[in-house]
Amino acid sequence: MTLMSYLKKVLYLVLAIGISSAIAGSFEDFFIAIRNDNTGVLGALLKRGFDPNTADEYGQPALTMAIKESSPKAAKLLLEQPGVQIDALNQAGESALMMAALKGDMAGAKMLLERGAKVNKSGWSPLHYAATGPEPDLVRLLLELGAEVDAVSPNGSTPLMMAAQYGSEDSVKLLLQRGADPSRRNQRDLRASDFAKLAGRDNLAAQLQKLQR
Repeated sequence: MTLMSYLKKVLYLVLAIGISSAIAGSFEDFFIAIRNDNTGVLGALLKRGFDPNTADEYGQPALTMAIKESSPKAAKLLLEQPGVQIDALNQAGESALMMAALKGDMAGAKMLLERGAKVNKSGWSPLHYAATGPEPDLVRLLLELGAEVDAVSPNGSTPLMMAAQYGSEDSVKLLLQRGADPSRRNQRDLRASDFAKLAGRDNLAAQLQKLQR
């Protein structure tokens, strides 16, 4: 190997290490900016060509993280980027809309829906998550936009079952008004009344039992 060839290899190695370090630094800065709702840093990285659809080391897409971390300005900025994948799923199969629904984040959910987030999906759906969460108005909003009232999760659970155990009793009433079936059973042979019993909500369980066929 000539001296010139050796020097070229050393130079390439130094450049490669420098580029890798810069990419790693940008990656960390990107998600720190999202967590801190820092649109200055986030915007600068996006202008430099950073992919708004980048997922963190745990498979959490940037947009879903922004919703999860209650970073509305970051979420808005990401949604404004061309090619952003609004319905991208994390490793648990959750979309940004599902995360907003679970948190009861009405403003975040509306922002996502206005930009075309899907109301229905196979498996666990945004309505399942809204029914589990604290905000019945989010349940109402999704139903008004065509959410399937008796959507079935991978284990056969419906939004009514989730609301009966975890959510607001107003969400239970709303789902029933919109035609949710209290007689349905999941793969564990449990109905909505059983879910309510598991949560110690005996009055609600009794009401649901009366509606069963």
